[in-house]
Amino acid sequence: MKTARNGILAAGNWIVDHVKVIDQFPQEESLAIIQHETRGNGGGPYNLLKDLSRMGAPFPLEGLGLVGDDPEGRSILDDCRKSQIDTSQLHVTKEAPTSYTDVMTVQSTGKRTFFHQRGANTLLGAQHFNLEKSAARIFYLGYVMLLDRLDQPAAGGLTGSAKLLKRAVSLGFKTAVDVVSENSERFQSVVWPVLPWVDYLIANEFEAGKISGVETTKNGKIDKIELREAARTILTLGVREWVVVHFPEGALAMNKAGESFSLGSVQVPPEKIQGTAGAGDAFAAGFLFGMHEGWSIDRSLHLANCVAAASLFHPTCSGGIVPLQDALKIGKKYGFREETAF
Repeated sequence: MKTARNGILAAGNWIVDHVKVIDQFPQEESLAIIQHETRGNGGGPYNLLKDLSRMGAPFPLEGLGLVGDDPEGRSILDDCRKSQIDTSQLHVTKEAPTSYTDVMTVQSTGKRTFFHQRGANTLLGAQHFNLEKSAARIFYLGYVMLLDRLDQPAAGGLTGSAKLLKRAVSLGFKTAVDVVSENSERFQSVVWPVLPWVDYLIANEFEAGKISGVETTKNGKIDKIELREAARTILTLGVREWVVVHFPEGALAMNKAGESFSLGSVQVPPEKIQGTAGAGDAFAAGFLFGMHEGWSIDRSLHLANCVAAASLFHPTCSGGIVPLQDALKIGKKYGFREETAF
C-alpha cells in the first residue's frame, strides 16, 4: 500500500540576512545612520520552513539547497536542526561562500533595499535534488530567477527548474513556486517554462505584472481590474490550480475554473511595523499551511494574511512569526482592510 504524502519540501535559495534599520536611504556619497541591526534567515525555502516551524506546523519540514563550508553555512544547518527542519538534502560546498543579503530598512517607511551576495546558491543544480527520497506532499521552489544554474535552458526547451517541477508532478507532489522581484525582461524566458508544472504560483503584484505583461498598478495604487486580468493571463500560461497574488493592501487567488477570492490585509498600525522583510514568504507559509491541510482557499488566504501581519512586528524575516492561533488573533485584534482599499 502506498504511503500518503505528508509535509513540505522547500528548495532553492538559502541566505543569511543582515538587517540594518537606517534613518534614511542615502544619496550616493552621503551618510545614513544605522539605528540597529539584526541577523536572521533569508531566502524563500529558509524563510518558509522557519515560519512553518514557528507556527507549529504538525507535519514534516524538509530543506533542500546549498550552503558554504563556513560559519554562516554551519549556522543555517544548526538553526534548521533546532527548528526540526530535516537537513539531509541541505548540501555543503567548499567552492563558494554561503549566500547573504544586506537588507537596508528605512525605519519611517519600512521600505527595503537589498545588497545581495549570490554565493553558493549560484552552484545549486539538478544533481543536488533527490526528489524520490522525499515523501512530502508539497514541493516548493523559490526563488525562480535567482537560481543561476536552474534558471538556464536545459534539454527539451525547458529550464532546469521546469524539469525539476515536471519530475515532482510525476512523483505525486503538489508544487508551489515563488519568484524574485527582478526588474528585467527575463520573466518570459525563465518563468513561463515552469508554469505548466506549478500547482500554486505565489507572487506579489509587481511579479504578477512582469509575468503577465499586464500593468497591475496605476499611479502607485493597485488596479483591481488589471490585477484580475494578470491572474487570468498567468493561468492561461499553464498554472495547474491557483495563482495567488499578495500586495500590501490584500491578496487575490484565482483558478482555471474562473473562481476568485480576495481579502484585505490586516490593518497593522504603522507605528508597530518594524520591517517588511519576509512578509511575502510569511504569506506563502500561511497559504501553503492551509493547502497542505486541505483548507478552503478563503480560509487559507485569511491565515496567510495573518501570518504576513505577524512578520511585520520584527525587522527580520521570521522573528515576528508566532504560533498559528496567535497569528489568527492578530487578524481579529486589528481587523482587515475593506476590499475597496484595492
